[in-house]
Amino acid sequence: MDKHFLNPLFAPASIVAFVGHADDPGGQTPAGHTLREAFRADRFDGTLRFLDVRTKGTLEELAQTHADLALIALAPRDVAAALEVAGRIGCTAAVVLSSGIGAEQAAQWRKIARREGVHLLGPNSLGFQRPLLHLNASAAGPLARPGPLALVSQSGALTASMLDWARQNGVGFSSVVSLGPHTSVDIPQVLDFLANDQATHSIIVYLEGIADARRFMSALRSASHAKPVVVLKAGRKPAGNEAAQTHSAAIVGSDDVFDAALRRAGAVRVRSFVELFSAAKCLASRYRPVGKRLAVVTNGGGPGVLAADWINEIGLDLGKLSAPAQKLLQPALPPLASLADLIDLSEDAQPAHYRAAIDAASADSQVDGVLAIFSPKAGADAAATAKALADIPRPMNKPLLACWMGDSSVGKARSVLAEATIPSFRTPEAAVGAFGNIAAFYQNQQLLQQTPPPLSALAKPDIEGARLLIESVLAERRRVLTEMESKSLLSSFHIPITRTMLARSASEAMMIATQLGFPVALKIDSPDIAHKSDVEGVALNVMNGTGARDTYIEMMERVARLAPEARINGVTVQKMVRARRGREIYVGMVTDEPFGPVIVFGAGGTMIELLNDRAMELPPLNQFLAHRLIERSRVAETLGEWRGASAVNMEAIEDVLLRVSEMVCELPELREMDINPIIVDESGAVSVDARIVIGSSAQAAAGHLGNGYQHLAIMPYPARYRREWPLPGTGGGTYIVRPVHPNDAQMLQALVQGLSPESRWFRFVSRFRELPPSMLSRFTLIDYDREMALVAVMLERSLSPEGTVLESEHIVGVSRYVTNPDQTSCEFSLVVADEFSGKGIGSRLLESIIDVARDKGLAEIDGLVLANNPDMLKLVRRLGFTVKPFPEDPDFKLVTYML
Repeated sequence: MDKHFLNPLFAPASIVAFVGHADDPGGQTPAGHTLREAFRADRFDGTLRFLDVRTKGTLEELAQTHADLALIALAPRDVAAALEVAGRIGCTAAVVLSSGIGAEQAAQWRKIARREGVHLLGPNSLGFQRPLLHLNASAAGPLARPGPLALVSQSGALTASMLDWARQNGVGFSSVVSLGPHTSVDIPQVLDFLANDQATHSIIVYLEGIADARRFMSALRSASHAKPVVVLKAGRKPAGNEAAQTHSAAIVGSDDVFDAALRRAGAVRVRSFVELFSAAKCLASRYRPVGKRLAVVTNGGGPGVLAADWINEIGLDLGKLSAPAQKLLQPALPPLASLADLIDLSEDAQPAHYRAAIDAASADSQVDGVLAIFSPKAGADAAATAKALADIPRPMNKPLLACWMGDSSVGKARSVLAEATIPSFRTPEAAVGAFGNIAAFYQNQQLLQQTPPPLSALAKPDIEGARLLIESVLAERRRVLTEMESKSLLSSFHIPITRTMLARSASEAMMIATQLGFPVALKIDSPDIAHKSDVEGVALNVMNGTGARDTYIEMMERVARLAPEARINGVTVQKMVRARRGREIYVGMVTDEPFGPVIVFGAGGTMIELLNDRAMELPPLNQFLAHRLIERSRVAETLGEWRGASAVNMEAIEDVLLRVSEMVCELPELREMDINPIIVDESGAVSVDARIVIGSSAQAAAGHLGNGYQHLAIMPYPARYRREWPLPGTGGGTYIVRPVHPNDAQMLQALVQGLSPESRWFRFVSRFRELPPSMLSRFTLIDYDREMALVAVMLERSLSPEGTVLESEHIVGVSRYVTNPDQTSCEFSLVVADEFSGKGIGSRLLESIIDVARDKGLAEIDGLVLANNPDMLKLVRRLGFTVKPFPEDPDFKLVTYML
């Protein structure tokens, strides 16, 4: 049961193929002919049998036939029958090679496949290739050469083009999977398989659409945590918020949101076909985490300047040698060499000079990567210089990229670089872009590690009060909150706002203004007016009571003339915010299809659309994510000491972002939000104006608020499952059971390393002494929606030599479940440190994971236990599990518990 459920599809031991007969009119499709030829060209490692559902006598042979995978390349009229036959002979996976199949026909085939217990890849698919198994189950052309790269594509035409390009450029694949519309096995499932596939070192994805953002993000996060993932997406159309009722909705597009989603998933996005492969080639080199400082070593000033310009263009930094490094390197270079910015070796550069410069840059802490550029010169040996790079000991501690410019004169040199697996490019811009992908990958990996809970550590908000306010507005069949209602909602989550009061007459406006103190601002209050300034509904710096009265009268007349259909509640009066050299920012929220709520940050004020400054992040946020969100905006440059103004209070801005994240998590009815402007200075931040749009929520109606968070693309850290328990027999000691966190990786590794060989065998049925990196990643960064891992943590205190109390945590046990493909049952596992065996921790962990599975609505939890593990069998029997023989392996027992 440790094998992935798609193993029968992508790693079958036996195959039956339904391809029809060439002499049967309409019986054999072009895909069937291609598939038959593919198996003639490459001999599959397993067993292969051809069947024909339209030939008399075939059904009589079914009792003697068994296969893991069925390949179906038939006319549409015969596909249903082939699927039924596949189910009868025990196939658990099938591929339908076809094109042009509509949604209704595809749904019928999916229904048959589900009934027969078959995982269906297709229809509208070219199939897949697994070169290491000599398996070409596709109509995408000849079998690709073997390699560590996996390709997943939603376009059959592009799949074939990529394979053709790869053959010409010596690129090999572990897997090639073509997915079209209406397929049952989809991108999230394929990514999940590839994340666990040892033959796959990196993954490239061509994407056209996403059906389920939560499942996509879950699978992508899991895959990119285990290995590099590069994505090329087609269709850069703006998002469909047709009625842009807030500033946020007006300036955010779906392509921007997709960028934010990929960043948060730890993947890298590229913009072109060629860049897709160059990025994968660089990321597959498995360099350690790097920053953005790229040093350029060149024998020509022009190419070096081109590289430096592109470094600046894409947001990288030019890596410059430190003064001590320059002093050591200069004597080893030609007299005309320059080290001020570029490492320009001059036209007299020889191979030894390149080697010395690269060694110096690699050892310098101010450099994160090195680009070596060679341009043909009289007397320069391109191949010998490439050999100098190839001779550098591997692995290097920093990325090394090469750009040998020219054509025929550098062909041999490029071959030398390719043989040494040094990524090589024909232009400086392409090389710099490739390094940018490496830097982006590791920066995004930092975002991937963040798994915040829905609520921050700040003071608890008044969630119930906020929900009552929303319910009252929805009860009036309104979607747009007034300014007063919007500010009340912000106040429920402790977001600082200006004191605002609603005046319903000119006299009230005068009295309120006098009470608040001058100067004041007056704004029209209407649920039908998105932008008050567009209808002259804003007046600032009103200095006295008479001015407030007259302004009220004039504003009501103007708005009635300019927006005659708008409902007017009155005019809000608020004291003007007097911030010395304060900056105007905005924080917004928009709902994207399909990723759900997205938080937006940028420059605020009346010219927000013109400035078009936006940075985005998917909720939930923590302080690290909030800080990074601010850094990505253009307005960030003005938030420090700027033109004589003091630096603003960054913590106050981060707190506002955290509070907005809480609102988004806890209030699924939110659709759009625009807090603009927020005035921020060194003393804090205050929200001057706000507008919020809401809508009905199925999650809220079902009573899942604060529990399911189904409206979010990323499941928050489930802090509600954290419990503290007494440790029996220790005189008052306690331990904590909580969900696993990505930061637990080293503690989990220490637990496994400390297990006895017997305990390790009972849990993993393996002799390894520690978890492989891919497995460790898989066990610590999980999707809390489809799986759960609870760790038992002991807190130990000790004294340092200076007498300071030191605290350290140790994981002493783990229970885990993973939801099965049927979505109704799950498989569990359990391990406890040997020294804590028999102290009740195993029972507590197993009971706790059962409670979580029940809370998730699962109906059954099961697992495999070695037959010679009496302690575990005793435990599960005591907790009420049924224990049965496991038909597929007599060494195991199948244990099952109905939830």
